[in-house]
Amino acid sequence: MMAGRSLGKLSASGTAFLVCDVQERFRSVIDKFPNVVHVAKTMVQAARVLNIPVLATEQNPSRLGKTVSEVDVTGVEVFEKKLFSMLIPPLEDRLKQLNVKQAVLFGIESHVCVLQTSLDLLEKGYEVHLVTDGVSSQRPFDRQIAIERLKTAGVFLTTSESALFQLIQSADHAKFKEISALVKAPPPIKDYGLFPQANL
Repeated sequence: MMAGRSLGKLSASGTAFLVCDVQERFRSVIDKFPNVVHVAKTMVQAARVLNIPVLATEQNPSRLGKTVSEVDVTGVEVFEKKLFSMLIPPLEDRLKQLNVKQAVLFGIESHVCVLQTSLDLLEKGYEVHLVTDGVSSQRPFDRQIAIERLKTAGVFLTTSESALFQLIQSADHAKFKEISALVKAPPPIKDYGLFPQANL
């Protein structure tokens, strides 16, 4: 069943971060790949600060390489897969063990693995938050259509900074300064291309 309608308020105690296939082989073919790497790196670092579990996948790593070196997956549970969706049985079992109901998702490609992962998570009753500055595809149009499709399906659209500040909720949070320092780092490419009419 799809997750019931909610306001999409993230809770650190009920959230896991999902890193979808941010692998070396995609570096030269994914549009704005440096931004995807930047966001993935930021989110994984923030997860360590906030003690939020991180699960990552690698699509056929023998052919497509491992997770890029910029994203430190030390201590992160990484699952190999050939299914496009991240929701393979071992990862799904781990989500159940973690007892979380909110998934913050980022990675590639927007219109294939990210889209299918999101739909599978919704179908299983998870609330999905898509980090729009941390997803991409080879063609910008595919990314744009995927985001629109997922919004229609019930995915919450967010950004890395918005999600992280929602998780800490207050400047009084013990980790506010650490999170604030992480989100201040500018992305390599400023135009995310989400809304062509806007200069983001």
